[in-house]
Amino acid sequence: MDFTSLLEIFASGTLGTLRLFAVTLVGCLVGGTVLAAMRVSPTPVLRGTAAAYVNIVRNTPLTLVMFFCVLGLPYLDIRFSETASINSFALACLALIAYTSCFVAEVLRSGIATIPVGQAEAARSIGLTFSQSLRLVILPQAFRTVIPPMGSVIIAMLKNTSIASAFNNRELISAMRNAIEIRGDIVIPLLFATALVYLLLALILGRVFDYLEKKWVILR
Repeated sequence: MDFTSLLEIFASGTLGTLRLFAVTLVGCLVGGTVLAAMRVSPTPVLRGTAAAYVNIVRNTPLTLVMFFCVLGLPYLDIRFSETASINSFALACLALIAYTSCFVAEVLRSGIATIPVGQAEAARSIGLTFSQSLRLVILPQAFRTVIPPMGSVIIAMLKNTSIASAFNNRELISAMRNAIEIRGDIVIPLLFATALVYLLLALILGRVFDYLEKKWVILR
């Protein structure tokens, strides 16, 4: 196999990783925001439910969460598609979202804790409900406060997509295995090439979050 064919294999794997990353990114930001809002809610049931979910899932290995979603949910006859590849992709994304949302929620909750209490009191004094003050006043400031730790969570999530390769998903690790099966004589270069792609993606994400931090910094 020539060099061009190996590049095509790695390109398809990188595209698969980016697809997993993009879907999980949107899902975990939405899920994490909902969980963070529940954690600071004045309703005890919502606080307790969110706290239990975060503490249980966050302290469960991601591999076990992935096993539960990809193998357990179909056993319970829960499927997104009859096509095996689409179903595996959707279930892998669900596992990544369920797991990463916990970390996003905790980062956001720490950001909410940094917002002065007077902000919430001022919002209530002008007639805003809890959900309105959270959406319009608290969360916009909290997101800007937690950009650096949020970047670390997102970069970790990018690397966690590698676990999906064990569950019939096409991404960088599965592409690397495919390349090794074809060219077993250059295993070490292929391993370094895979690590290099992850490094480049992580560095790009790091630069994006550095830019966002400088652009949206809150001066106190």
